[in-house]
Amino acid sequence: MSKNGAKIFKTKCSQCHSIDTDGKHGQGPNLHNIWGRLSGSANNYSYSTSMKNSNISWDENSLMDFLLAPKKYIKGTKMVFAGIKKEKERRSLIEYMKNI
Repeated sequence: MSKNGAKIFKTKCSQCHSIDTDGKHGQGPNLHNIWGRLSGSANNYSYSTSMKNSNISWDENSLMDFLLAPKKYIKGTKMVFAGIKKEKERRSLIEYMKNI
């Protein structure tokens, strides 16, 4: 597991998202088991129409693009996060999320 990725998740993601098995939704949905899940499909979370209709299967490539600039990748998303510009940070975060 990526220690750096865990740190990035804690500082940049955990304000809005949980990633624990039984984690609750926050301002954003719980991200546990996101691999292969379709965008906008977590139960009991109110997604934007654009997120629900984007039909993205979350994997390393889609997350790399999304995390760079969420609002550009899915126009109309209600996610207010500006993105992570450094590729190395995105890769570390994705590696961490892959192993949770």
